[in-house]
Amino acid sequence: MAVMKADLELCKGYASCVVVADDVFDLDDEGLVAVVRREIPESDMARMQEAVLVCPVAALVIEES
Repeated sequence: MAVMKADLELCKGYASCVVVADDVFDLDDEGLVAVVRREIPESDMARMQEAVLVCPVAALVIEES
């Protein structure tokens, strides 16, 4: 199973990831990405790869566990 991680120092709050997967990402009180479901099953991998690609500041990373 893969793990989704976000670099809060890179995040600018564009919320592109939330548009792609609002069940995995949200914005916190400061307007930065919050990963609400870190473990990513294989069935969601394509969607998570899309979220990584649409992030304009490359703040998201999928790590294999």
